[in-house]
Amino acid sequence: MTRVLVVDDQFLIRAGLVGLLDAAAGFEVAGEAGDGEEAVRLAAKTRPDVILMDIRMPGMNGIQATKRIIADAAGPAPRVLILTTFDLDEYVYGALRAGASGFLLKDSGPERLLAAVAAVGGGDALFAPSVTRRLVEAYVPQNRSTPDAQSLPDLHTLTPREVDVLKLTARGLSNPEIADQLSISEATVKTHLNRTMTKLALNSRAQAVVIAYETGLVTPGG
Repeated sequence: MTRVLVVDDQFLIRAGLVGLLDAAAGFEVAGEAGDGEEAVRLAAKTRPDVILMDIRMPGMNGIQATKRIIADAAGPAPRVLILTTFDLDEYVYGALRAGASGFLLKDSGPERLLAAVAAVGGGDALFAPSVTRRLVEAYVPQNRSTPDAQSLPDLHTLTPREVDVLKLTARGLSNPEIADQLSISEATVKTHLNRTMTKLALNSRAQAVVIAYETGLVTPGG
């Protein structure tokens, strides 16, 4: 059973998501929030597996709420799936950089949304690799100078194979595609990626993609 916290400032959208999850097998609604501050409180109280997070909200927005929830988590942090109207959105980029596991367009159908929540809840931290790559490439050139260089992780802690896996992940390849290209098993790919995320203190695969671009390991169009 995947426990989900639904966060959206529009009542009708929030109610629709809650109704969809309630009617689907394998999901339980842990709570619902109408803004970022309420989301932070409920995340700490209910400890959901997944948070469906609206990105643009008055007061504390989805980026700020994601940062707070991940930083304040007691134990494993919930996986945050961003809901957005536009896929190429600097707000979404900011949320992925903050540790969100992925994003989904609000006009996605019910089956796609449920599949996304299940995938994220099951540990597949990037629901749409190719779209995330386009998003990151659209905003990294504008943001390369924004992060303090000292705040970026040191990639020298990674082994050569971990670097290879991170590069291919950032280019939008799935685990089976990476395994095929490097002639290793999917389990080995997952092991390398998990070790990379642990060494770099990253919360999600999407965040790893962002870091790969911001450190210059992978370049837009490269």
